[in-house]
Amino acid sequence: MKKNNKQFAWYIGIVLLFMAVIAGTYIYRSQYTHKVSYITFNQMLNSHQIEEVKLSEGENITFKIKGEKSTYITDNPRRADFKETLLLNDVKVDESTTTHSGVQYMLTSIMMISVGVFIFTLVRKGGSRNGNMGLKNIKVEAKDLTVGFDQIAGNIEAKEQVQDIIDFIKRPEKYSKLGANMPRGIMLYGPPGTGKTLMAKAIAKEADVPFFSVSGSDFIQLYVGVGASRVRELFKEANKYEKAVIFIDEIDAIGKKRSQGAFQGSDEKDQTLNALLTEMSGFKENAGIVVIAATNRLDILDDALLRPGRFDRHIEIGYPDVNAREAIIKLYFKNRPIADEVSSSELAKQTVFFTGAMLENLINEAAIEAANKGSEYITNTHLETAFYTVIAGREKKDRSSISENDRSITAYHEAGHALITKLLAPDNSVTKVTIIPSTKGAGGFSMNVPKDKFYLNKMELIARIKISLAGRAAEEIKFGKDYITTGASNDIEKASQDLKAFMLRYGMDEEIGLININVLTGKDTFEADEWIKQSKVYMKQFYEETKAVLEGHADLLVKIAEALLEKETLNEKELASLFE
Repeated sequence: MKKNNKQFAWYIGIVLLFMAVIAGTYIYRSQYTHKVSYITFNQMLNSHQIEEVKLSEGENITFKIKGEKSTYITDNPRRADFKETLLLNDVKVDESTTTHSGVQYMLTSIMMISVGVFIFTLVRKGGSRNGNMGLKNIKVEAKDLTVGFDQIAGNIEAKEQVQDIIDFIKRPEKYSKLGANMPRGIMLYGPPGTGKTLMAKAIAKEADVPFFSVSGSDFIQLYVGVGASRVRELFKEANKYEKAVIFIDEIDAIGKKRSQGAFQGSDEKDQTLNALLTEMSGFKENAGIVVIAATNRLDILDDALLRPGRFDRHIEIGYPDVNAREAIIKLYFKNRPIADEVSSSELAKQTVFFTGAMLENLINEAAIEAANKGSEYITNTHLETAFYTVIAGREKKDRSSISENDRSITAYHEAGHALITKLLAPDNSVTKVTIIPSTKGAGGFSMNVPKDKFYLNKMELIARIKISLAGRAAEEIKFGKDYITTGASNDIEKASQDLKAFMLRYGMDEEIGLININVLTGKDTFEADEWIKQSKVYMKQFYEETKAVLEGHADLLVKIAEALLEKETLNEKELASLFE
């Protein structure tokens, strides 16, 4: 803290000096330089009061009056006979190009030197501060770690894959006598919020070693070479301990595939990555220090990072399945007053594709809702409110400005989604359909919860596209082609994404075949009129088929829409009763 105050005082001193020099210059000019009119100058010249005149090419000339030290300025007449006139009046003429005195020279020099010192000091101090890893950016936790495997639900396979690492750190001799070397690094990858950081902390906790935590973005700085020096500083600090875990979150900030061509290695990120690779290669065998990195995008990382000897082991931390979700929910239910009616297994079934972080947020929102309502327990009602708050936002309270026509459009739009879901994806649960607008901008929504499964077959993917298109199709059936609305913009976006994956990622299009465009071109898509044409054909076909299904069940479409207009919200049981 004292060092920072000293640096701050140094900066303030430089700034004050700089301001003093500028102020001094202005004071000097204002005190010793006076502007007079050319008429006054002529009068002084004719009365022989002027001692010396300095000529210049500028718009002004300076002169001195006999018996005075001050310098005066007047307009430059730029007459051809001006010098002759001055000489005839016994005036000393100075034709040098400089219009300032020696004192002025000195002030200008001081000002330039001050500016130079100021800039140099800022760069030097900034580089020094950034060049030093800034240990405040490295979180070192030794004995304060509280998260162990007992506090992590799910991820059973991931836990099993790191058990030998923990044992290696604790008892290296057990492995070294068999010639086994400890992995240099572990790469944790998976979607955001799945618990990669928690897993890294748990490894350090279980191994009972210090935990060094830093983000990949901390290494990225304006000055070239600073990131590399930060990497060296981090490993130097960790090497002070016999055993430790170094955790680098968001490693893709520095670990992306390096640039190619003539300028390879000139980029700051490249130098930082090279420094990281060098430090990892420099580890002593079985030193007891392991590097754990986390990323959401394993596919964009540099191959040199992922090869054996660097990050030897790649462990996926994926979406929890239904059993893992139930275990996570039970973990977050601990120490909270939960009503007897609440079933963790039922909640787990409703939260497909929820990560651990999303489940924590859901239960926290339910607790806040219960507190706001003055309840002593968290009930299903609170969880349901929290669930839809997380997914779609809060319900808008003031709906007086919504016209009956808009309500009718929304009702048929959401009825279309719900009906096609029930007909084409009967395994999915439509847990809620509503026409109440939310704070996230939705006019209404249909909550479609798919079943937990490893794979999505071709017909299921096509059904998902048709579910997205069903809202627009229902609008066209009810109101006519010329009265479709902008409400389907997000649906069209989802349908387009699924169709793109259908054709270019999963190889389900017979024309394009079994190829992955990203592998062939290095991009997610490519410039080709052919596949754009084919995608239009597919989308039109799927849309017409969706419309035909809705027209074939027009009575159900009207029944669901009218029920929505009457009740505004239908739950799963109420929707199912309409089909009976």
